[in-house]
Amino acid sequence: MTTTIAPFEDIASWERALYAFLAEKERRSGSRRTVEGYSRMLQHFFGALGKPPDQITSREVFAYAHGVGPSGKEPSAVTIGARMACVSSFYRFLIRMEIVSSNPCDQLERPKVSPSPPRGLSAKEIKRLLAVIPEKPAGLRDRAIVLTLTLTGRRRSEVMNLKADDISQTGGLLYTYRGKGGKQAKRELPRPAFEAIERALAAWGKSLATMDQHESLWPTDDPDRSAAGLGVTSGTFYGNLRRYFRKAGLPPAGVHILRHSAAKLRRDVGESVEDVSRFLDHSSLAVTTVYLRRLEGQEDRSWARVAEAIGV
Repeated sequence: MTTTIAPFEDIASWERALYAFLAEKERRSGSRRTVEGYSRMLQHFFGALGKPPDQITSREVFAYAHGVGPSGKEPSAVTIGARMACVSSFYRFLIRMEIVSSNPCDQLERPKVSPSPPRGLSAKEIKRLLAVIPEKPAGLRDRAIVLTLTLTGRRRSEVMNLKADDISQTGGLLYTYRGKGGKQAKRELPRPAFEAIERALAAWGKSLATMDQHESLWPTDDPDRSAAGLGVTSGTFYGNLRRYFRKAGLPPAGVHILRHSAAKLRRDVGESVEDVSRFLDHSSLAVTTVYLRRLEGQEDRSWARVAEAIGV
Protein backbone atom coordinates (compact mmCIF):
# COMPACT_ATOMS: atom_id res chain seq x y z
CA MET A 1 0.00 0.00 0.00
CA THR A 2 1.46 3.38 -1.00
CA THR A 3 0.40 6.22 1.27
CA THR A 4 0.69 9.87 0.26
CA ILE A 5 -0.79 11.90 3.07
CA ALA A 6 0.95 15.23 2.68
CA PRO A 7 4.15 16.70 1.19
CA PHE A 8 5.88 17.86 4.36
CA GLU A 9 9.13 17.13 6.16
CA ASP A 10 8.05 14.51 8.68
CA ILE A 11 5.78 12.50 6.40
CA ALA A 12 7.40 9.23 7.48
CA SER A 13 6.10 9.60 11.04
CA TRP A 14 2.56 10.16 9.81
CA GLU A 15 2.82 7.15 7.51
CA ARG A 16 3.90 5.02 10.43
CA ALA A 17 0.98 6.34 12.48
CA LEU A 18 -1.44 5.48 9.68
CA TYR A 19 -0.04 1.96 9.29
CA ALA A 20 -0.24 1.46 13.06
CA PHE A 21 -3.85 2.67 13.10
CA LEU A 22 -4.85 0.33 10.25
CA ALA A 23 -3.07 -2.62 11.88
CA GLU A 24 -4.92 -2.00 15.14
CA LYS A 25 -8.21 -1.61 13.28
CA GLU A 26 -7.73 -4.97 11.52
CA ARG A 27 -6.78 -6.68 14.77
CA ARG A 28 -9.81 -5.32 16.60
CA SER A 29 -12.39 -5.69 13.83
CA GLY A 30 -11.09 -8.90 12.28
CA SER A 31 -12.21 -7.53 8.90
CA ARG A 32 -9.74 -6.85 6.11
CA ARG A 33 -12.56 -5.26 4.13
CA THR A 34 -13.12 -2.64 6.85
CA VAL A 35 -9.42 -1.82 6.95
CA GLU A 36 -9.24 -1.39 3.18
CA GLY A 37 -12.23 0.96 3.30
CA TYR A 38 -10.64 3.06 6.04
CA SER A 39 -7.35 3.16 4.14
CA ARG A 40 -9.04 4.43 0.96
CA MET A 41 -10.98 7.13 2.79
CA LEU A 42 -8.02 8.41 4.78
CA GLN A 43 -5.70 8.49 1.77
CA HIS A 44 -8.32 10.34 -0.26
CA PHE A 45 -9.00 12.83 2.55
CA PHE A 46 -5.41 13.73 3.43
CA GLY A 47 -4.14 13.36 -0.13
CA ALA A 48 -6.71 15.83 -1.48
CA LEU A 49 -5.92 18.42 1.19
CA GLY A 50 -2.16 18.02 1.06
CA LYS A 51 -1.89 18.82 4.76
CA PRO A 52 -0.71 16.83 7.79
CA PRO A 53 -3.30 15.76 10.40
CA ASP A 54 -2.30 18.42 12.93
CA GLN A 55 -3.24 21.17 10.48
CA ILE A 56 -6.70 19.90 9.52
CA THR A 57 -9.72 21.98 10.57
CA SER A 58 -13.27 20.97 11.40
CA ARG A 59 -14.46 22.88 8.34
CA GLU A 60 -12.26 20.75 6.09
CA VAL A 61 -13.58 17.53 7.62
CA PHE A 62 -17.13 18.80 7.10
CA ALA A 63 -16.43 19.63 3.44
CA TYR A 64 -14.96 16.15 2.86
CA ALA A 65 -17.78 14.31 4.61
CA HIS A 66 -20.48 16.17 2.68
CA GLY A 67 -18.60 16.39 -0.62
CA VAL A 68 -19.72 14.81 -3.88
CA GLY A 69 -17.91 11.55 -4.52
CA PRO A 70 -16.57 9.97 -7.74
CA SER A 71 -20.12 8.97 -8.74
CA GLY A 72 -21.13 12.62 -8.97
CA LYS A 73 -24.02 12.06 -6.55
CA GLU A 74 -24.68 13.80 -3.26
CA PRO A 75 -23.56 11.52 -0.41
CA SER A 76 -26.23 9.80 1.66
CA ALA A 77 -26.47 10.23 5.42
CA VAL A 78 -24.88 6.80 5.79
CA THR A 79 -21.90 7.81 3.61
CA ILE A 80 -21.46 11.10 5.46
CA GLY A 81 -21.54 9.29 8.77
CA ALA A 82 -19.03 6.68 7.57
CA ARG A 83 -16.58 9.35 6.40
CA MET A 84 -16.82 11.23 9.69
CA ALA A 85 -16.47 8.03 11.70
CA CYS A 86 -13.35 7.03 9.76
CA VAL A 87 -11.57 10.36 10.21
CA SER A 88 -12.66 10.65 13.84
CA SER A 89 -11.43 7.13 14.60
CA PHE A 90 -8.00 7.97 13.20
CA TYR A 91 -7.79 11.13 15.29
CA ARG A 92 -8.81 9.29 18.45
CA PHE A 93 -5.93 6.90 17.76
CA LEU A 94 -3.52 9.82 17.27
CA ILE A 95 -4.67 11.37 20.55
CA ARG A 96 -4.12 8.08 22.39
CA MET A 97 -0.63 7.92 20.89
CA GLU A 98 -0.08 11.54 22.04
CA ILE A 99 0.63 12.63 18.47
CA VAL A 100 -2.12 15.26 18.31
CA SER A 101 -4.10 16.91 21.09
CA SER A 102 -7.53 17.41 19.55
CA ASN A 103 -10.04 15.83 17.18
CA PRO A 104 -11.51 18.17 14.52
CA CYS A 105 -14.55 15.89 14.28
CA ASP A 106 -15.64 16.69 17.84
CA GLN A 107 -17.20 19.95 16.69
CA LEU A 108 -19.27 18.33 13.96
CA GLU A 109 -22.77 16.93 14.27
CA ARG A 110 -23.26 13.48 12.84
CA PRO A 111 -26.20 13.05 10.43
CA LYS A 112 -29.21 11.20 11.73
CA VAL A 113 -29.64 7.86 10.03
CA SER A 114 -32.78 5.77 10.12
CA PRO A 115 -31.45 2.25 9.59
CA SER A 116 -33.63 -0.16 7.72
CA PRO A 117 -34.87 -2.98 9.93
CA PRO A 118 -32.70 -6.10 9.71
CA ARG A 119 -34.16 -8.85 7.57
CA GLY A 120 -33.66 -12.52 8.18
CA LEU A 121 -34.56 -15.52 6.07
CA SER A 122 -37.24 -17.93 7.19
CA ALA A 123 -36.65 -21.67 7.51
CA LYS A 124 -38.39 -22.21 4.15
CA GLU A 125 -36.16 -19.60 2.49
CA ILE A 126 -33.02 -21.21 3.93
CA LYS A 127 -34.20 -24.53 2.49
CA ARG A 128 -34.68 -22.90 -0.92
CA LEU A 129 -31.22 -21.41 -0.72
CA LEU A 130 -29.57 -24.72 0.21
CA ALA A 131 -31.48 -26.54 -2.54
CA VAL A 132 -29.88 -24.49 -5.35
CA ILE A 133 -26.26 -24.84 -4.20
CA PRO A 134 -24.60 -27.34 -6.58
CA GLU A 135 -23.26 -30.68 -5.38
CA LYS A 136 -19.76 -29.86 -6.59
CA PRO A 137 -16.64 -29.18 -4.50
CA ALA A 138 -17.09 -25.40 -4.53
CA GLY A 139 -20.82 -25.76 -3.90
CA LEU A 140 -20.30 -28.19 -1.02
CA ARG A 141 -17.83 -25.74 0.50
CA ASP A 142 -20.29 -22.87 0.13
CA ARG A 143 -23.07 -24.97 1.61
CA ALA A 144 -20.87 -25.70 4.63
CA ILE A 145 -20.20 -21.98 5.05
CA VAL A 146 -23.91 -21.14 4.80
CA LEU A 147 -24.82 -23.78 7.38
CA THR A 148 -22.05 -22.69 9.73
CA LEU A 149 -23.14 -19.05 9.50
CA THR A 150 -26.81 -19.94 9.98
CA LEU A 151 -26.41 -22.42 12.82
CA THR A 152 -23.74 -20.54 14.79
CA GLY A 153 -24.83 -16.95 14.15
CA ARG A 154 -21.21 -15.88 13.84
CA ARG A 155 -20.08 -12.89 11.81
CA ARG A 156 -18.68 -13.40 8.32
CA SER A 157 -15.05 -12.79 9.30
CA GLU A 158 -15.36 -15.11 12.30
CA VAL A 159 -16.44 -17.98 10.05
CA MET A 160 -14.28 -17.23 7.02
CA ASN A 161 -11.18 -17.12 9.24
CA LEU A 162 -11.75 -20.57 10.74
CA LYS A 163 -8.82 -22.98 10.43
CA ALA A 164 -8.42 -26.71 10.91
CA ASP A 165 -7.18 -26.43 14.48
CA ASP A 166 -10.18 -24.28 15.43
CA ILE A 167 -12.30 -27.44 15.53
CA SER A 168 -11.92 -29.73 18.51
CA GLN A 169 -13.55 -33.10 19.12
CA THR A 170 -12.12 -33.51 22.60
CA GLY A 171 -14.72 -33.14 25.32
CA GLY A 172 -17.43 -32.47 22.76
CA LEU A 173 -17.64 -31.01 19.27
CA LEU A 174 -16.37 -27.44 19.65
CA TYR A 175 -15.04 -24.59 17.54
CA THR A 176 -12.90 -21.63 18.51
CA TYR A 177 -13.48 -18.24 16.91
CA ARG A 178 -12.03 -14.78 17.21
CA GLY A 179 -14.67 -12.14 17.73
CA LYS A 180 -14.68 -8.36 17.78
CA GLY A 181 -11.76 -6.82 19.57
CA GLY A 182 -9.70 -9.94 18.95
CA LYS A 183 -11.43 -11.79 21.77
CA GLN A 184 -11.28 -15.56 21.47
CA ALA A 185 -14.15 -17.80 22.49
CA LYS A 186 -15.18 -21.42 22.17
CA ARG A 187 -18.63 -22.87 21.52
CA GLU A 188 -20.36 -26.03 20.53
CA LEU A 189 -20.25 -26.68 16.78
CA PRO A 190 -23.66 -27.85 15.55
CA ARG A 191 -23.40 -31.36 14.17
CA PRO A 192 -24.94 -30.54 10.72
CA ALA A 193 -22.37 -27.79 10.19
CA PHE A 194 -19.54 -30.15 11.17
CA GLU A 195 -20.82 -32.86 8.83
CA ALA A 196 -21.13 -30.34 5.99
CA ILE A 197 -17.53 -29.20 6.61
CA GLU A 198 -16.25 -32.79 6.56
CA ARG A 199 -18.17 -33.55 3.35
CA ALA A 200 -16.86 -30.42 1.66
CA LEU A 201 -13.28 -31.15 2.66
CA ALA A 202 -13.60 -34.70 1.36
CA ALA A 203 -14.74 -33.32 -2.02
CA TRP A 204 -11.49 -31.36 -2.15
CA GLY A 205 -9.42 -34.41 -1.15
CA LYS A 206 -8.85 -33.14 2.37
CA SER A 207 -9.74 -34.16 5.91
CA LEU A 208 -9.43 -32.55 9.33
CA ALA A 209 -7.25 -35.43 10.49
CA THR A 210 -4.53 -34.81 7.89
CA MET A 211 -4.76 -31.04 7.21
CA ASP A 212 -2.15 -28.63 8.48
CA GLN A 213 -3.50 -27.10 11.69
CA HIS A 214 -3.26 -23.57 10.26
CA GLU A 215 -4.98 -24.42 6.96
CA SER A 216 -8.30 -22.79 6.17
CA LEU A 217 -11.47 -24.85 6.49
CA TRP A 218 -12.69 -23.44 3.18
CA PRO A 219 -10.63 -24.78 0.21
CA THR A 220 -10.07 -22.73 -2.91
CA ASP A 221 -8.97 -23.50 -6.45
CA ASP A 222 -6.66 -20.46 -6.38
CA PRO A 223 -3.23 -22.17 -6.44
CA ASP A 224 -1.39 -19.33 -4.71
CA ARG A 225 -3.86 -19.08 -1.84
CA SER A 226 -4.09 -22.84 -1.53
CA ALA A 227 -0.31 -23.21 -1.37
CA ALA A 228 -0.24 -20.67 1.45
CA GLY A 229 -2.92 -22.53 3.40
CA LEU A 230 -5.46 -19.81 2.71
CA GLY A 231 -9.06 -20.48 1.78
CA VAL A 232 -11.64 -18.97 -0.51
CA THR A 233 -11.84 -15.21 -0.22
CA SER A 234 -14.77 -13.52 1.43
CA GLY A 235 -15.45 -11.67 -1.83
CA THR A 236 -15.65 -14.88 -3.86
CA PHE A 237 -18.05 -16.45 -1.39
CA TYR A 238 -20.17 -13.28 -1.42
CA GLY A 239 -20.38 -13.38 -5.22
CA ASN A 240 -21.39 -17.03 -5.15
CA LEU A 241 -24.01 -16.35 -2.48
CA ARG A 242 -25.57 -13.60 -4.57
CA ARG A 243 -25.93 -16.04 -7.46
CA TYR A 244 -27.54 -18.60 -5.17
CA PHE A 245 -30.03 -15.99 -3.98
CA ARG A 246 -31.01 -15.20 -7.56
CA LYS A 247 -31.33 -18.87 -8.47
CA ALA A 248 -33.50 -19.50 -5.41
CA GLY A 249 -35.75 -16.53 -6.28
CA LEU A 250 -34.76 -14.67 -3.11
CA PRO A 251 -34.14 -10.91 -2.85
CA PRO A 252 -30.48 -9.90 -3.14
CA ALA A 253 -28.69 -9.67 0.18
CA GLY A 254 -25.26 -9.75 1.76
CA VAL A 255 -23.63 -12.40 3.90
CA HIS A 256 -24.77 -10.65 7.08
CA ILE A 257 -28.37 -11.68 6.40
CA LEU A 258 -27.39 -15.17 7.55
CA ARG A 259 -26.55 -13.76 11.00
CA HIS A 260 -29.95 -12.05 11.05
CA SER A 261 -31.47 -15.34 9.92
CA ALA A 262 -29.75 -17.15 12.79
CA ALA A 263 -31.36 -14.75 15.26
CA LYS A 264 -34.78 -14.98 13.58
CA LEU A 265 -34.72 -18.77 13.53
CA ARG A 266 -33.75 -18.90 17.20
CA ARG A 267 -36.73 -16.76 18.08
CA ASP A 268 -38.98 -18.85 15.82
CA VAL A 269 -38.10 -22.01 17.77
CA GLY A 270 -38.81 -20.36 21.12
CA GLU A 271 -35.56 -18.80 22.34
CA SER A 272 -35.88 -15.70 24.53
CA VAL A 273 -34.50 -12.34 23.42
CA GLU A 274 -31.89 -12.57 26.16
CA ASP A 275 -30.75 -16.01 24.97
CA VAL A 276 -30.53 -14.83 21.37
CA SER A 277 -28.51 -11.78 22.41
CA ARG A 278 -26.05 -13.95 24.26
CA PHE A 279 -25.92 -16.33 21.31
CA LEU A 280 -24.95 -13.42 19.04
CA ASP A 281 -22.38 -11.94 21.46
CA HIS A 282 -24.01 -8.52 21.29
CA SER A 283 -21.66 -6.07 22.97
CA SER A 284 -24.50 -4.14 24.63
CA LEU A 285 -25.51 -7.27 26.51
CA ALA A 286 -21.92 -8.24 27.25
CA VAL A 287 -21.40 -5.04 29.22
CA THR A 288 -24.32 -5.73 31.56
CA THR A 289 -24.40 -9.52 31.72
CA VAL A 290 -20.80 -10.66 31.58
CA TYR A 291 -21.41 -12.98 34.53
CA LEU A 292 -24.16 -14.77 32.57
CA ARG A 293 -21.93 -15.57 29.63
CA ARG A 294 -19.88 -18.76 29.70
CA LEU A 295 -18.30 -18.81 26.27
CA GLU A 296 -15.60 -21.36 26.93
CA GLY A 297 -17.12 -24.56 25.60
CA GLN A 298 -20.62 -23.13 25.97
CA GLU A 299 -23.33 -25.67 25.26
CA ASP A 300 -25.75 -24.75 22.49
CA ARG A 301 -29.21 -26.07 23.27
CA SER A 302 -31.08 -24.74 20.24
CA TRP A 303 -29.17 -25.64 17.11
CA ALA A 304 -30.98 -29.01 16.81
CA ARG A 305 -34.38 -27.31 16.55
CA VAL A 306 -33.07 -24.80 14.04
CA ALA A 307 -31.44 -27.59 12.00
CA GLU A 308 -34.73 -29.50 12.01
CA ALA A 309 -36.58 -26.40 10.85
CA ILE A 310 -34.31 -25.90 7.84
CA GLY A 311 -34.20 -29.61 7.05
CA VAL A 312 -30.57 -30.53 7.71
